Amino acid sequence: MTTSPLAPSAANATTPRPRAITIAILAMGGEGGGVLADWIGDLAEHAGYCAQTTSVPGVAQRTGSTIYYVEIFPEEPARAAGRSPVLALMPVPGEVDVVLASELMEAGRAIARGLVTPDRTTLIASTHRVYSMTEKTAIGDGKVDAGKLIEACRAASKTLVQDDFESIADAQRSVISAVLFGALAGSAALPFRREEFEDAVRRGEVGVDSSLAAFAAGFRSATSPAEPKLPKAQPPHRETGPRLRSLADRILRSFPHQCHDILFPGMERLADYQDEAYVADYLDRLDVLRSLDAAHGDGEFRLLREAGRHLALWMSYEDAIRVADLKTRSARFERVQRESRASAAQLVNISEFLHPGLEEISDILPAGFGRWLMNRGWLNNWITKFASRGMILQTTSLRGFLQLYALAGLRRFRRRSLRFQDEHRRIGEWLALFPGVASEDYGLALELAELPRVVKGYGDTHQRGRRSFDEIMRVLPTLRQKDGASAVVRELRDAAMADESGQQFAEALKRLS
Repeated sequence: MTTSPLAPSAANATTPRPRAITIAILAMGGEGGGVLADWIGDLAEHAGYCAQTTSVPGVAQRTGSTIYYVEIFPEEPARAAGRSPVLALMPVPGEVDVVLASELMEAGRAIARGLVTPDRTTLIASTHRVYSMTEKTAIGDGKVDAGKLIEACRAASKTLVQDDFESIADAQRSVISAVLFGALAGSAALPFRREEFEDAVRRGEVGVDSSLAAFAAGFRSATSPAEPKLPKAQPPHRETGPRLRSLADRILRSFPHQCHDILFPGMERLADYQDEAYVADYLDRLDVLRSLDAAHGDGEFRLLREAGRHLALWMSYEDAIRVADLKTRSARFERVQRESRASAAQLVNISEFLHPGLEEISDILPAGFGRWLMNRGWLNNWITKFASRGMILQTTSLRGFLQLYALAGLRRFRRRSLRFQDEHRRIGEWLALFPGVASEDYGLALELAELPRVVKGYGDTHQRGRRSFDEIMRVLPTLRQKDGASAVVRELRDAAMADESGQQFAEALKRLS
C-alpha cells in the first residue's frame, strides 16, 4: 500500500493522514506515454507537490505496453513534519487514483491487474482498438468484444471518461498523449486548474501549438461528452458508376432485398479485384442459390446471404498480383503520408519487405507451367534457396514502383493462373453440393455455406485451412446420411478454426470414425 510515513502531530491527531495521489499510464510505443508522465510530474512540481515518475517497459510492439507510474505528494505537509515522503516505484492493485489507457485493451489489462477499483479510480480510456497479436493471429474471429470491454470499464471504475481519443488526436494532427492530458484536466481527478495543465505543455517546448489544440479537444470531450450517435439508416445500396450500373440493376431486379447489403459490396469488391465479367460470373453462381433458398428456406434468404458473403471473399483470394495492386495505389501513398503525419514538403520512403515462396510464385504462373514447376525438385530447391533471402523494394522509388506495378498488371492474365484454376475448381465442387443438400436439410446447407471460413491467411495457415476444408468435403457424403449432420459439420468447422496446430480438428475427425 502506498502511503506517506508522515504522521499527524499529537495536537492535531484527528487530521486525516496525507497520502500520495497515484496515477498509472498504460501506453504503447510512439503514443507519447513518457511525455504524458513528464507533463504530470512537471505540473505537480510547479504547483508545490513532490513528484516521482517511473516506467516499467513491456515487450515489443502490440504484444505489451509500458506502464508509466506517477506519484505526487503536497510539499506543505512534508515541510510541516520536517520529513520527506516515501513514494512507490510501481502501482499497487487497489491503490491507484487515476488510470489513463491509450487504447481499450490496455484499459482491460489495467482492470485485470487490479489497478482499477470502483471505490477509488478514475479511468480515462480511449475506445479505439489496436488489435493484439492473439486477436490478429486467431484463425477465426479472435476480436475481443469492444462493447463488453467498455461495460467492464464502467463497472470496475468509480468514474469513467471514454472517447475515441485517437481519432481526436488525428483530427488535431497531434498524438494521443496530449488528448489524454486534456481529458485528465477535464475529469477534475487532480487538484489543478486548466491553466496549470496548459502551462506544463508550454514548458515542454515541443509541438506546443498542436499539443494545446489536442489538449483542448480532450478537455471538451471529458467535460461535455457528445451524445451517443445513433447509427444512420443505410440505404439498400450505394450509388454505382456507369461501369457497374447494369450489374447493380440486375441485383435490384433479380435478388431479394434481404441480400442487397451483401451483394452490392460483393459486386464492388470483385469488380475492383478483377473486372465486370467476374461480377457477372459471381451473380450467375448465386442465381442457383437464390432459387434453392426460395424453395426450401424460410423467406429470410439466409442461405443466399451467407453463401454470397463467403463466395465474394473466396473469389477475391489474395495472391501476389493483388498485393502488388494494393501497394501501388495512390490511396495507399496518401494514407501512409497522412498516418505518418508528414507535411506536404516532407518526403516519405516506403520499403516493402517481400519474402515470396515457391507456392506464391507458382500460383501466378500459367496453370500448366505452375504445375510443372511445383513438380521439379531440383528447380524447387534452387528457387526456394533464392527466395529465402527475401527482398526489399522501395515503392516510393521509380524502380521499386515499376516492379510492383508490372506485377499488378498480370491481373488481366489471372484467369489462366494455377491458383485461379485451383480455387475455382474447389468453388465449383462446393456450389455443386447445395442443390442436393438444401432439398434434404436446409440447416446443413447453412453450415455448408459457412465452410469457406476455415480457409484463410497465407503460407502454412492457408495450407492447413485448405486441407481441413478438403477433409470436411470428403466426409460430407457420409455425414449427410446421419441425424444431426449440421451440428457435426459445425463442430468440425469450429475445430478447424480453433488452433493452428490442427490437433483439435484431428481429434474431432477421430471421434467420427
